[in-house]
Amino acid sequence: MAVNPSIITRDLDKVSEPTENIYESIHIVGQRAKQISNNLKEELNNKLSEFASTVDNLEEVFENKEQIEISKFYERMPKPTSLAMEEFMEGKVYYRYPEEEAE
Repeated sequence: MAVNPSIITRDLDKVSEPTENIYESIHIVGQRAKQISNNLKEELNNKLSEFASTVDNLEEVFENKEQIEISKFYERMPKPTSLAMEEFMEGKVYYRYPEEEAE
């Protein structure tokens, strides 16, 4: 049975340590993963838009090797949730509680 190298077992005590609540920690990681995902999608779309074709004729549509290579590069990148969890565990994620700021 093959083991997926992208699956990492996390110690829940270490994950919950910064916030003292596992649910808050997971929420923060999830929000950061959304930010990373949106940034990557925007970056990918910008790069692919350089190769966009305005031709609607099927005979003139061709395979663009650069576009395929760019897509493959982004497919091989680590997933946003993995990146977000690594940032959180290394203390690189800034988070705040808006209700505490109002006081």
